[in-house]
Amino acid sequence: MYTKVKTEAEIKNMRVAGKMLAQVLQHVKNRATAGMSTQDLADRARDELEQLGGAPSFLNYQGFPDVLCVSVNDEVVHGIPNKLNILEDGDVVSIDFGVTWKGMVTDAALTFTIGEVEPKVKKLIATTERALMAGIDACKAGIRVGDIASAIQKVLDAEHYGIVRDLVGHGVGHELHEDPNIPNFGHAGSGPVLQKGMTIAIEPMATLGDYHVTMDQDGWTIRSKDHSLAAHFEHTILITDKGAEILTTL
Repeated sequence: MYTKVKTEAEIKNMRVAGKMLAQVLQHVKNRATAGMSTQDLADRARDELEQLGGAPSFLNYQGFPDVLCVSVNDEVVHGIPNKLNILEDGDVVSIDFGVTWKGMVTDAALTFTIGEVEPKVKKLIATTERALMAGIDACKAGIRVGDIASAIQKVLDAEHYGIVRDLVGHGVGHELHEDPNIPNFGHAGSGPVLQKGMTIAIEPMATLGDYHVTMDQDGWTIRSKDHSLAAHFEHTILITDKGAEILTTL
């Protein structure tokens, strides 16, 4: 379905879901340490959301087997939690989570490291987050999807990162994935027009190497083809007359 203009009641419910989501992501990030498994991270997310009262949007979505995507190092997105996948110092970890509240869905992601990493890795992570904010800053009623894509691309191209092209942001709200797609590269002034009251998930994904990706045999985990490190950030936002409201923040 194409993302709809949301009612005030629906927006209110998305704000509640978004705050839960932000709290869960921070809870997991703050407690992630070397020696934990990626399954441990998912279990913490599940337990924290259960206490908050929300429902996990990813669990069983098109067959995904857990509540949280945990992608490590060259894994870009959709990593399946595994009790045998143990985190080590120097790992780059991306966590992606969805929360449903009273029928309304929000989606967000962030990337962090376990222990210390090289400056170039810190820069990749910081720049990918900055690209997300550039995309959000481009938003207001009447813009086109290409305006967001172009803003993200300019930030990542300036550092010569690989901008993952096979994966995109998307509309969100009544369903986890709605049209239109929100690419992370493109031309300003192109694509569908976004209206006040629409909600979308913007999610740049970048690598230290090439933009090509491959899928593992599990049918979910997407990793960089050249095995370069990857970063991923995402927010669900509400389009307003003057800009955008980030719904997935504390």
